[in-house]
Parts: sequence; C-alpha cells; structure tokens
Amino acid sequence: MMTVNEVSKLTGVSIRTLQYYDSIGLLKPDSYSQSGYRLYDDTAIERLEQILLFKELEFPLKEIRRILDAPDFDRAKALEQQIELLTMKQEHLKNLISFARKIKLSGVKQMDFTVFDTTKMDEYAERAKKQWEQTDAYKEYEKKHSSTSLGKEQDAYKNLMLIFVEFGSLKEKPANAPEVQKLVKHLQDYISEHFYQCTNTILSGLGSLYASGGEFTENIDYAAGKGTAGFVAKAIEVYCG
Repeated sequence: MMTVNEVSKLTGVSIRTLQYYDSIGLLKPDSYSQSGYRLYDDTAIERLEQILLFKELEFPLKEIRRILDAPDFDRAKALEQQIELLTMKQEHLKNLISFARKIKLSGVKQMDFTVFDTTKMDEYAERAKKQWEQTDAYKEYEKKHSSTSLGKEQDAYKNLMLIFVEFGSLKEKPANAPEVQKLVKHLQDYISEHFYQCTNTILSGLGSLYASGGEFTENIDYAAGKGTAGFVAKAIEVYCG
C-alpha cells in the first residue's frame, strides 16, 4: 500500500490532482490509514497509469472514467490501441514541428503545406472511434474535421503552433500577467473553435501534458524557445485556478 504522498512522488501527479480524482470518482483509494490518509494498492496504480495514458490522448476526465468503469473494459487491448494512437500522434506532431521550423526560416507565405499528412489524422480519429465508441470529444472533432477543407485544416494547425510561438515571446513575464492570461483564453477558444470543446478541465489536462517533460515539452520548446512549454503550463494552471 502507498500513501497519496508516495504515489505523487512515484508518478509525478500532484497530491491536489490525486485528491481531485478521488472527489470525482475517477481514482478512489483502496482504503484509509488510521490517521485518515489515502492508501493506494497496485490495482489503483494500474488504473492511474491508464488515466495518464488517456490524458495523453486528450480525453476528458469524465470520458476516461466512463471507459475505465465499463464492465467490458479490456486493459491489454486498450494499451495496445493507446500505443498505436500515441505513435500516430507523435508522427503528426513531428510534421507540425517541421512546419513551425519552416515558418521561422522562410515565412508563412513560402510554406509547402504538403508536409501535413491528413491521412494519419483520419486514421487516428477512426481508430479511436472504433475502440472507444465515439467519445463526445472525438465526435465533435470528427464533425469539424469532415466539414473542413484541406487548406483550412492546415491553417488551423499552423495558427495553433503560432500561438505557442507567441507564448514564447512572453515567457519572461509572470504567468499571471494580463497579457499572458489573455493568450491562454485565446488558446482555449482556438482549440474549441477548430478542434473540440476545450473546457477548463481539458485545458488543465493539456497544460499537464505540455509540462510532462516528454515529446510534447520538447516539441513546443523547439518551436517556440526553451522553457515555453513549462511557461504555458504555469499560465494554464493560473487560468484554471
């Protein structure tokens, strides 16, 4: 059995977040100590692993809970699909980073939009739909994606990366500075308009993703300057309160 503090140190998930997961029924402790501290067993840790993987795929917390609590949930099969989807997403991000690099070097007007492989994004949405029965976020994404022309879709991803570049130009300012918080609101509104409804809960999850120290952190920092991903995460944390 592990205390909430031990789980936090092991996984990097804050104690506050673990407490929130408990409050919404997403990750309940196995039991409590005599002093009232939450205690987690191996089963809870495995569930937390699944939660974090689904968050990497930008699933809302309520959808993650619904999936994990389904009586026919197959952990092994879900893990295989998660690996495949994350790999496809990684490839797409590499295309976006390449796009951002070319913006810096040659300017937007000279960009060759063929660097985007929209087939991979179609595959991503289709596989997610088949595996997890069309969550609300993916239904919304699919609806917007199917009605968007290639040029408009490319512009959407281009401008999303430019928002991060703008964050990079502000990262010397405090995360709670009005202009920084205004840009967070712009990011949230932009995601909602072009991809899926970005609630504060989803935005908070994205912030954690940006600061995770993995591929997402490296890609954002490469495109917008070292430290930008962490700065965006802090700004989002302030915004979501």
